Amino acid sequence: MLTTAGTVADPDSPPPHTDAAHGPAVTATAVVQDRAGRVLVLPPAEPGAHPATALLPGAAVSGRETPDEALARVLRDTLGADAAAGRLLAVDSVPPAAGTRAGLVHLYAAIAPSAAPSTAPGTRPDAGGEGAAARWLDRDAAFAALPGPAARRLRAALDAWDTGAVAHLVGGEPQPGSPAALPAGRRAELEHAAALDPSSYLAVRPRVLVGAGALVRDSADRVLVVRAGYRDDGRWQLPGGGVDSDLGETPRPAARRELREETGLDRPLGRLLAVDFAVRRPVPALVVYLYDGGVLGAPELAGVRVDGTEIVDWRLAGPDELDDLLSPRGAALARAGLGALTEGAGPLDLVAGRPA
Repeated sequence: MLTTAGTVADPDSPPPHTDAAHGPAVTATAVVQDRAGRVLVLPPAEPGAHPATALLPGAAVSGRETPDEALARVLRDTLGADAAAGRLLAVDSVPPAAGTRAGLVHLYAAIAPSAAPSTAPGTRPDAGGEGAAARWLDRDAAFAALPGPAARRLRAALDAWDTGAVAHLVGGEPQPGSPAALPAGRRAELEHAAALDPSSYLAVRPRVLVGAGALVRDSADRVLVVRAGYRDDGRWQLPGGGVDSDLGETPRPAARRELREETGLDRPLGRLLAVDFAVRRPVPALVVYLYDGGVLGAPELAGVRVDGTEIVDWRLAGPDELDDLLSPRGAALARAGLGALTEGAGPLDLVAGRPA
């Protein structure tokens, strides 16, 4: 008697329909980016091959090796350092060509570890083995270095990386309903033709993230700002964070929760000061709700606490310090909130921190 996992005698064996003679050839590919956003590209497999036959790190999946195990091995050989495969970015079903089997290509995200070499675009890292001939290329150069199908897969995978989605491809082309990589023009055509089922319609709509924050001040109109440990730019920010809408949370409770988690202050919030919408291509747009967090006296400020991990520091910033401490959008949003309080206006309709 056969089971979906194999046979009764060997329940861990692959089911019959995955036999190599019948199933598609499965390949696991890594899209590796360094901290500068450059992509790792390997040289052509054959010496003297055309330059546009470069490769992405990858391996055929066979036996009992899982795709992520195969990629971990390849990345170790390529980078000279351990790097785990991250989340799935894209799946490409490759139709069979004459005399060949169909293929199934899985593309995974991977970030180069700090121990791995990351040199200037077009140069070779110092790692041994395969990595000695690898190159870190910006995106356009990587597209040009890869053959057509691989370049199309890389484009789709990077779009999926940026948008937090997964691309569904056939022959390297995004399919109707693909959550990533479907061109906006094609999406609009499908929508206007009513060619998408409800699930596919939701999958292809542009994503918008929602955040909420609090504008907390002292009696001198200085603004309470925090510095996050996860930021690489050293910028400060207003207390706030993402709205957990999947848990039923709405912006006002989210702003209060974030203020409590980041500063230890648990206080009811005042009126809504502004709603700020910012398009941030290629990543999803972000809408931020900013609430009045009130004015704190010295005893309340003495109770501010940060966890030292997510938030590593806090301070009060005068209006003339905002541009130096915060990001341009953060500074504009803070100034708009202060203006709304001073003038009794609002809620303000903002785009990237400025009046729409």
